[in-house]
Amino acid sequence: MAIPDFIREIRAGAGHQLLLLPGVSAIVFDDDGRVLLGRRADTGKWSIIGGIPEPGEEPAATAVREVYEETAVRCVAERVVLVQGLPRPVTYPNGDLCQYMDITFRCRAVGGEARVNDDESLEVAWFPVDALPELTELALFRIKQALNEGPAWFQPTAEQ
Repeated sequence: MAIPDFIREIRAGAGHQLLLLPGVSAIVFDDDGRVLLGRRADTGKWSIIGGIPEPGEEPAATAVREVYEETAVRCVAERVVLVQGLPRPVTYPNGDLCQYMDITFRCRAVGGEARVNDDESLEVAWFPVDALPELTELALFRIKQALNEGPAWFQPTAEQ
């Protein structure tokens, strides 16, 4: 995963200490109802598409940009699916610690041919929702929520 310049600058002073960062995920569907996934170069595992916003970038624009950068697919963000603080920090191979506050968008493909478009993915492909490759429970939950037409999901507080 490429480290954005602004994160590199923060890390110069902060070292490997835990950073809370915004994250954006995109569940992209095509006209046949298939979902777009990428096999990550860092883990070799299939995943939904995502990344972090650049300073001043709107979350929906981040979703659209990340999808194009990673897969060459053009999409539009249709709605927020969920907002979730990820439960555990991620430790990267270089020792950096990050924990993400994720906003997941349901997106619709509007053009382009799915292909590896950067160095973050080994392959990209469309999958029917009933024939997905092995994914994390979190990715499966996001896809399930994107299929629902209800309001955006969030973790209720203890008082609710």
